[in-house]
Amino acid sequence: MNFVAMDFETANARPDSALSLALVVVRNSEITDSFYTLIKPQTKLDWRNTKIHGIHTADVADSPTFDQVWPHIAHFYTADKLVAAHNASFDSRVLRETLASYAIDVPRYLLIDTVRTSRRFYPDMKNHRLNTVAANLGFDLRQHHNALADSIACAQILLQEEAAFGDDALKKFVKLV
Repeated sequence: MNFVAMDFETANARPDSALSLALVVVRNSEITDSFYTLIKPQTKLDWRNTKIHGIHTADVADSPTFDQVWPHIAHFYTADKLVAAHNASFDSRVLRETLASYAIDVPRYLLIDTVRTSRRFYPDMKNHRLNTVAANLGFDLRQHHNALADSIACAQILLQEEAAFGDDALKKFVKLV
């Protein structure tokens, strides 16, 4: 299986406030690469979000803006590439709204949501939050809400589901966005 797992953290409740991004590249069902960056948002950080992810204004003061990051990662977002995210509606909305805020065309790409897959394959879990699913599947997620740690956990979940249930079972969850 080939895909890229993504995770965003945001500066505030606005979906166009991308603050950090991680991508974990999976080729032939193995994690082969990763990318992590802080992002200088076009808006102020909210203390509630900082309390969750621990990123402060000073941390991103010298970071690139998203329009500077996009040319380096755009090739992962094409109609023939699969992107995975845990709670994909959140991450895909952050991507879409952040791109729109810079007047960058929003690409079409294949998306799979490991919240949806975990609900289907592991219905007896008490909930399907990333840290809960990771723990139940034996993955250590010590830095929950660090975009890189969360992307790795998402990739591991999808890989475990592939091993346990097969590609055909996962294909039902893929959609073009």
